[in-house]
Amino acid sequence: MTPEKTSAQRRATVAIGATAGLIGWLALVELTSGILQGYYVPLISDIVHHLGIRDADYNWFEAAQLLVSALVVPVLAKLGDMFGHKRILLIATVLTALASWALAFSGDFVSYLLAFALQGFYVVWLPLEVALIFDRGRRTGAAASGTRRAAGLLVVALEAGAIVGAIGAGLLFEALGGDVTLTLMVPAVAVTLVFFAILFGVPESEPVPGRTLDGVGFTLLALGLLLITSGLTFLRLNGVGTWWVWALILLGVLAFIPFGRWELRQADPAVDLRVLRRPSMWPVQLTAGLIGISLLGAQAPLSTYAGTDPANGYGLGLTAGQRSILIGAYLISMIVGALLFPLVSSWLTPRVTLIGASFLVAIGYLLFLPFHLETWQVFTNMGVAGLGSGALVGALPAAAAAAAPRGQTGVATALTNTTKTIGGSFASAVFGVVLLAGAATVTATAASLFGYMIVWTICGLGALVAAVLLFFVPRLAFADAEPAGSAEPEPELSALE
Repeated sequence: MTPEKTSAQRRATVAIGATAGLIGWLALVELTSGILQGYYVPLISDIVHHLGIRDADYNWFEAAQLLVSALVVPVLAKLGDMFGHKRILLIATVLTALASWALAFSGDFVSYLLAFALQGFYVVWLPLEVALIFDRGRRTGAAASGTRRAAGLLVVALEAGAIVGAIGAGLLFEALGGDVTLTLMVPAVAVTLVFFAILFGVPESEPVPGRTLDGVGFTLLALGLLLITSGLTFLRLNGVGTWWVWALILLGVLAFIPFGRWELRQADPAVDLRVLRRPSMWPVQLTAGLIGISLLGAQAPLSTYAGTDPANGYGLGLTAGQRSILIGAYLISMIVGALLFPLVSSWLTPRVTLIGASFLVAIGYLLFLPFHLETWQVFTNMGVAGLGSGALVGALPAAAAAAAPRGQTGVATALTNTTKTIGGSFASAVFGVVLLAGAATVTATAASLFGYMIVWTICGLGALVAAVLLFFVPRLAFADAEPAGSAEPEPELSALE
C-alpha cells in the first residue's frame, strides 16, 4: 500500500467521521422527501376519481410541480450559498409543509393543482443537503468521495421513505375506508415533524462572504424556464398542431441568449456559465435532464398502466395495494443501486459507473417494448431501470458538487435538479399528449397501448443519449482534492479567472 493511498484513505475516514452525525439528521429529511415522492403515486387513480377528472389530467399536477421546482430551486440554492444552506433548508421545509396540509384538504382540480405545485419546494432539499455535506468534507480533502458515500446513504433514506409512502398509502387508504382527506394528512404531518429535526440537529454551513444575488440573471432564467415549461404544458392541452405553443417554447429558448450575455458580464452570476461549460460539468447537467424524463415523467404512466383493466388488451389490473407493492419493488432496486454506486466507483471510476448506470436505465425501459403483458415482466423491467436510477439520483448532485468551485456548490447541485425537472416537465407534457390521444380512442380513462409504447421509448432513448454524453467527461473527474490549506486556493468566483 503506497503512502499516497494510505493518506487518501485516512482523509476519507476523517471525512466520514466528520459528517456522520450530519448525515443521520439529513437522512430523516430524505426519508420524508421519499414519503412525499412515493405516497401519491399509488393513489393516482383514486385521487383522479375523488377530483372527478381523467387519468391523463393528473399529468397537470406533476407538470405544475416540476415548473415551480425549476423556477425556485436555483434561487434557493444560491441563497444557501450566500446565507447558509441550513437556513434555506428550513424555509423550504416550512413552505412544503404548508402546501402539504393544503393538499390534504383540496377537493377540486384547481385547489389540488395549486397545492401540489407549491409542494415542489421540497425538491431543493437534496441539493442543499449535498452542499452541507460537501462543505464539511472540503476541510478534510475527501469531499468528493465522502459526498458520494453520503449521497448514497441519503438516497437509501429517500427510497426507504418512498417505499414506506408507496406501500403505506395504499394500505392506509383501504384501512381508512377510501377517505382521501385523512389519507393525505399523513405526509403533511411527516413534513411538519422534519422541520424540527433540521432546526435542532443540522449544523449550519460556512457561506463565502461577499456574495450577491443576481436578480436580473435569475429573472431572465425564470422567464426562459417559464416560457418553455408553459409551452410544454399547453402542448399537452392544445396538441402538437397549435402554432403558438411552439412559439412559446421557441421564445423560451431565445430568452437564454440575453441571459447568457448578462451572466458572462457579472462578477457573481446567478449561474456561472464558465463553470457550466467545463467538461466535468456540462455532461452531468445534461444527463440529469435526460434521466429526469424517466425518473419524474414516467411515474404516472406506469401507475395508470398497472391499474388498467386487462380487458382493454393490455395493463395489469392491479389494485391500489398491489400497485404499492410494485412501486415498492422498484424503489428497493433504487436502494441497491444507490448503495452499489460508491462501491463500484472505488473499483472503477465515478465516470465509468455513471455511464453504466445510465445504460441500465435505458435497458430497463426499452425492455418494456417487447415485455409488458405479465406482472413479472413489469417487475423485472422496473428493477433494471431502478438500479441505474438509484445510482444516478445521488451521484449526479455529488458529481456536480465535486466539479464546482467553493462558494458555488449549492447552485451547481441545484442545477442538476433544475435540468432534471425540465426533463420531467418535457416528459409530462409529451406523455400527457400521447396518453390523452390514446384515451380518446379507447375509453375516457384508459390510454391506448401505443401511447405507453411511446412513453417507454422516450425514456429508454433519453437514458441512452445520457450514457453517450458521459463519455465526454474527463477520465479522472470527480476525484478528491487536497485538504483546504494544503494547496493553492482556487478562485471562488469564475470572474476572477
